[in-house]
Amino acid sequence: MSLKEPEKKDGKQEGFGDVMRAFGILSGVGIYLCAFIGVFLFLGKCADDFLGTGNVAKVICLVLSFPAAFYSLYRQLKTYHMV
Repeated sequence: MSLKEPEKKDGKQEGFGDVMRAFGILSGVGIYLCAFIGVFLFLGKCADDFLGTGNVAKVICLVLSFPAAFYSLYRQLKTYHMV
């Protein structure tokens, strides 16, 4: 049994470094989404405290955080040609 590296269609070899780079980028996705949503919730809490609106601004920021986080994540993955 040999441990040859597989060849891509272009004749280039996919090395261990490429695999580890992809793993590093994709492993940060969950942390990235949690941080993005956390920042939006913090801003919503600050807006609620300042305006005295209960939890309205927090809910609005939570609803807006998901599309913003996924769009930003899509742009980041597109930069690395993973999408």
